Amino acid sequence: MWNINKPELLDTNQAAEFLGGISPVTLNTWRSTKRYDLPYVKIGGRVFYRVNDLNAFLESRKVGQVKDAR
Repeated sequence: MWNINKPELLDTNQAAEFLGGISPVTLNTWRSTKRYDLPYVKIGGRVFYRVNDLNAFLESRKVGQVKDAR
């Protein structure tokens, strides 16, 4: 479902920013070398990333556990 306020698909520049401000060139390199299993959508010559896939990727890169602050 499309949401105008939160687009489901991000282009490479937007996805790189979403991933903490990495370089779009780095994201292109990861895609072309298959360094990480980060799904993308290709429409014509354009590449897009789903927000849910980016969140899953970030979650998979988490190291350690967060302790309960209570």
